Amino acid sequence: MGNERVTDDDAEILAAARAGFLSEAQDMLRQYEQALLVLEGTPDDHEQLNAAFRAAHTIKGGAGMFGFDAVVAFTHVAETLLDALRDGRRAMDGDCMDALLQSRDQIETLLAGIDDDGDGGQLPPQAQQLVERLQTLLGQPAVNPTRSEQPAESVAPATPPVANRRWHLSLRFGHDALRNGLDPLAFLRYLAQLGQISGVRLMHEDIPALDALDAEACHLWLELQFEGQRSRSELEAVFEFAQEDADIQLLEPGSTPAQFEALVERRCGMDAALRERLYGVWRELGVQFELIETVLMPTDEASEPLAVPRIERRHEGAPREKGPDRRSGEGDRREGGRDRRAGDDTRFVRVRADKLDTLIDLIGELVIAGSGAEMVAHRLGDEAAVEASARVMGLMQGTRDAALGLRMVPVGETFARFHRVVRDVTKQLGKEVELEVLGGDTEMDKSMVDALADPLMHLVRNSLDHGLEMPDEREAAGKSRQGRLRLTAQHEAGHIVIEVQDNGRGLNRERIVAKATERGLIAADAVLSDAEVWQLIFQPGFSTAEQVTDLSGRGVGMDVVKRNIESLRGQIQLLSEAGQGTCTRIRLPLTLAMIDGFLTQVADTFFVLPLAVVSECIEVPREAVQAGERALGTFDLRGEIVPWLDLARFYDMPVESERRRSLVVVRQGQSRIGLLVDRLHGEHQTVIKPLGGLFRNLKALAGSTILGSGEVALVLDVNGLTESARLAAAQSGAKR
Repeated sequence: MGNERVTDDDAEILAAARAGFLSEAQDMLRQYEQALLVLEGTPDDHEQLNAAFRAAHTIKGGAGMFGFDAVVAFTHVAETLLDALRDGRRAMDGDCMDALLQSRDQIETLLAGIDDDGDGGQLPPQAQQLVERLQTLLGQPAVNPTRSEQPAESVAPATPPVANRRWHLSLRFGHDALRNGLDPLAFLRYLAQLGQISGVRLMHEDIPALDALDAEACHLWLELQFEGQRSRSELEAVFEFAQEDADIQLLEPGSTPAQFEALVERRCGMDAALRERLYGVWRELGVQFELIETVLMPTDEASEPLAVPRIERRHEGAPREKGPDRRSGEGDRREGGRDRRAGDDTRFVRVRADKLDTLIDLIGELVIAGSGAEMVAHRLGDEAAVEASARVMGLMQGTRDAALGLRMVPVGETFARFHRVVRDVTKQLGKEVELEVLGGDTEMDKSMVDALADPLMHLVRNSLDHGLEMPDEREAAGKSRQGRLRLTAQHEAGHIVIEVQDNGRGLNRERIVAKATERGLIAADAVLSDAEVWQLIFQPGFSTAEQVTDLSGRGVGMDVVKRNIESLRGQIQLLSEAGQGTCTRIRLPLTLAMIDGFLTQVADTFFVLPLAVVSECIEVPREAVQAGERALGTFDLRGEIVPWLDLARFYDMPVESERRRSLVVVRQGQSRIGLLVDRLHGEHQTVIKPLGGLFRNLKALAGSTILGSGEVALVLDVNGLTESARLAAAQSGAKR
């Protein structure tokens, strides 16, 4: 049973490591694509070229450690082309860029196809075709990189093949290597793919006694012989990610006795017994006996020992003697992120999303319990208890904000993927478009960022296909041949506002009205404002496209976009001007979990408003008092005409004429609206609970929350409430 437990634990650890690699590979693919897209606009940007190379090399190295041979073989071909571009042996052109971007997609496909047994080591036909294309761009004959008789790393060599040589490697891993996530055996497995490990000896002198052994510490010291057609840079690349936690020494074939003596000094110092042990190990590995004798009995000739070649970390901008510097640059996240001894405060820890969600839920329940304790303290009238509960609530509010901050990510990560979309679609359509991104560092809840990706994708493709004209058409209209597509994000009154804006032809009002009339959506004599006409586009199946393309024209999408946005308690709005362009504005709450609320009461029902939208609280204006039984109207707020809505009459609740009522003025975008309520209870930390399926389609409600007393309060969605009120007013006017 004990052995089975160890096996299960090992499998669990390996599965976690594989999942970590696959997750990190996605980050590397994003960096790879982003660097290539920047490079397309600035072909001389060597920093971006190095960044793309590092990303590909990192993916290849990680895949090699886990035995994903097909990923290694394919990525190596793309990496070889990047290396040729870095060394100037190949110039960047459109064909190279297209092939490299397609290689990014193919690597992602290969990674997605990995199962528990690995990737099988064989490339699918589509990947093999791309390999042949990459090799053709290098001016080399097409070769199958996964042939069993050919090592994966030997595909498309960037330089003439190196003769088969025998190297001596001395590997001494640091005590923290295992704690820092290194698997020494993975490096050896990867090394074995590059050639043949002809002998390995373990130096066990560094292993402490059993009673002093730390199970998490690493005491591995290996001396080994390697035979293969490999250069120094290729062997150094194998151990690239072990530099911080291991002392790796490479002695190339033909090394002098002085170099071996320097290695002895480094490993053994003046310990005669350990030196003799190391010499014995070298004899067992087949190091020439004459060489050992020479080292043991140095001649009388005075000679200064030569330094042992060693993998050193290069600084940014440092010159390189031979071959590209594959470890330079601040873009190497693995280098900067994993070294726990560096004292870097920007280190990242991967946390499962479900664990984070559980933490948020627990803090939400803690907030509810804290509200109940605060209410009990006030009811008892104990000043000490009230003060203590106030301190606890302050700490809980800080904990809540910190926990919610863990889920906040910049929307720029979502925006970045559209550089590739714009490039591919514009090439397909023959258009010239510049993508401009503003406010990419604006943060919002990660769950909302993920849900926003598909709606934004549809809006971007619509702008590229329908909104922006062909270059000749733009030029004839007096515009620049190159169109502009702008993505912006900004915070506004407790919300995040995202805009997709183009400077194209704009929406065609006449065509939209004609199509809506044809489908029976509006009457032939209907008089609609521009905003009402634009809203027709969100009707299911609505399309004004004259022909169906691969991108759009089937009437599927905009209604789904609106539904997805509204499911996030958001609002979508279209603005357009003929000949000037179209702007799609999306307004979303910052988070779906917890908010600072403002608690009100109408009759026996509690309502919560997001505190960020509350502008002020005033007495009920004269216009509302004189309105009688009407549920809505307008009033004069210091010279500004503002609409008001009586929540009691709107929801058919009893109204007590004797009670002194109040009006809460809230902001809705750039405008304001007043809400009549019976009582004001003040600020309240609100944990938003989803409504049941029966109430899920009520636009005016964003959810519910539980008060400290155990009662339920409804969280109002101001945008949805306003829209519902306008619809009710329009229906009421139609009946009259």
